[in-house]
Amino acid sequence: MAKDKTGVRLEGVNGLNPVNSKEIPIYISDYVLVSYGTGAIMAVPGHDQRDWEFAKKFDLPIIEVVQGGDITQHAYEDCNEGIMVNSGMLDGLTVEEAKNKITAWLGEQGKGEHKINYKLRDWVFSRQRYWGEPIPIVICPKCGYVPLEMKDLPLTLPEVESYKPTGDGESPLAALEEWVRCTCPKCGGEAQRETDTMPQWAGSSWYFLRYCDPHNDEALASREALEYWTPVDWYNGGMEHTTLHLLYSRFWHKFLYDIGVVPTKEPYARRTSHGMILGENGEKMSKSRGNVVNPDDIVNEYGADTMRLYEMFIGDFEKAAPWSSESIKGCKRFVDRLWNLQEIYRDGEEYSSKLESSFHKTIKKVGEDIETLKYNTAIASLMSLLNEIYEEKQLTRAEYKTLLILSNPFAPHVTEEAWEQMGFGGMITDQTWPKYVEEKCKDSTTEIVVQICGKIRARISVSAAASQEELLRLAKESPEIAAAVEGKQVLKEIVVPGKLVNLVVK
Repeated sequence: MAKDKTGVRLEGVNGLNPVNSKEIPIYISDYVLVSYGTGAIMAVPGHDQRDWEFAKKFDLPIIEVVQGGDITQHAYEDCNEGIMVNSGMLDGLTVEEAKNKITAWLGEQGKGEHKINYKLRDWVFSRQRYWGEPIPIVICPKCGYVPLEMKDLPLTLPEVESYKPTGDGESPLAALEEWVRCTCPKCGGEAQRETDTMPQWAGSSWYFLRYCDPHNDEALASREALEYWTPVDWYNGGMEHTTLHLLYSRFWHKFLYDIGVVPTKEPYARRTSHGMILGENGEKMSKSRGNVVNPDDIVNEYGADTMRLYEMFIGDFEKAAPWSSESIKGCKRFVDRLWNLQEIYRDGEEYSSKLESSFHKTIKKVGEDIETLKYNTAIASLMSLLNEIYEEKQLTRAEYKTLLILSNPFAPHVTEEAWEQMGFGGMITDQTWPKYVEEKCKDSTTEIVVQICGKIRARISVSAAASQEELLRLAKESPEIAAAVEGKQVLKEIVVPGKLVNLVVK
């Protein structure tokens, strides 16, 4: 048993792994919250920094199961790039592949099943506003809370002169006595309407369904329209709405599905969120902080294309990023250089031999990145291609046309103007997106890392078509690896083509 100055107690016992029946240590601690999940917490000290620090504090074993880092120094948390090790039948797989394989295996063995758990907290309608949806309930001293009859729906808000809050927490509707007084739908006696209103989250949880059939005065939308249009293919919103709006809209939609109003279980097939552009000081823009950037000023100084380009180049679509007055100048240079290519233009309906591979790679990269909202890396690849073109000091008609089409989604004005100036005919928006040839996108060589017991010891350049046997041979022949394994026994050889070779030695 271990105990530190915070009073945390840790006691170890042994148990059997239900998957492979091997003995595993189980640590019991009063630090774990019984109210969290099942009360049992799985710790992964090799790949979660908090767990790693806890394990170090109590001298617990730290086992690497996702290779790619050095877990003797800190947890390796990049589970998108790492490869499974020390995991039996999962070795050599990516983390995502391993999840799918073990889930399927557990089902096949009758030891588990795939299940989705939902966590939903109570939805409190706290702030009261006049324009919130009125709740169709009547409060009767005899019958209690009584819903309005279907013929009296929808309940609409009354016309008012003042929308101001009451100051006592009550809805502004509470002050409208004529509207509040009503008759009980059940007994016909005097009653009062419910004056609380629903929050803004309520309407935003289902409004997109109304777009399917906006003029329907008989229902939210016709069944035929909902079956044709839903679920929403792609819903994008602000990062600050990711948790609550997503949670509430799914809850709302599932309720509508349960009562037969909508035909799909989920509201959207895909949901993404965009990050926030911060001030240059890294804080949220606000007048009080004096860090607001006026888009009109940027357009007046640099032009609309530069503004548009920089907003997409500023960083990852889903992450917040600070504005930079210096970085936007780089985007202005890109726009100017794109236009100035007319000075080194020459006729030619083919890509030049020196730039052919780069053009095919860029066509593929930009197309794929646009589909996955990775605008910043798409623009970076265009900048890289532009640098290569200027190094060659010339580009053909075919190359300029392709470059302008690829750049058009990011800088539509300058590209359309250049297209017209060059006499290419029509408009870019009417052109077919360029096609690439996969074979021309491949490099003849690639760099792989060579590890010993999970630690990177060398990086070697190999043929992209090299076999596993060839990769092992080249890895062992590299000076760093040869010296490191000399006199040692190689227990295991792991090869991930195109990525890494890992030698487990003793």
